[in-house]
Amino acid sequence: MPHFTMEYSANLGDAVDFSALCRVVHQTILDTGLFELGAVRVRAIRCDAYAVADLLEANGFIDMSFRVGMGRSQDDRKETGEAIFAAVTKFLAPQFATPHFALTLEIREIDTAFSWKKNAIHPRLRAQGG
Repeated sequence: MPHFTMEYSANLGDAVDFSALCRVVHQTILDTGLFELGAVRVRAIRCDAYAVADLLEANGFIDMSFRVGMGRSQDDRKETGEAIFAAVTKFLAPQFATPHFALTLEIREIDTAFSWKKNAIHPRLRAQGG
């Protein structure tokens, strides 16, 4: 498990290639070497209803949440967060050129006592050496 979710304001839908951004985040997560390929999930969820700051229509946001299983050190989580935030910030440079954009990231550790999983992808990728 790592599950990465981006919620974004609908007004960014035409300005940001979210499929490409998901791939950037996916690769950045894999580049850390901390997570198995079959566990990585990255998704973007469009928010049609939102209110941002002073309510200008141009205001937009991406709120990123990264949920990881227990067992990674605080330093590993911090380095991963910094790598993801840097990659996403670079990708979104055009949005930061405006005074109407906000980006956030939070990493949360999942308590294994309250997390259930079943993954049929792992065996296939492990058999292929991935």
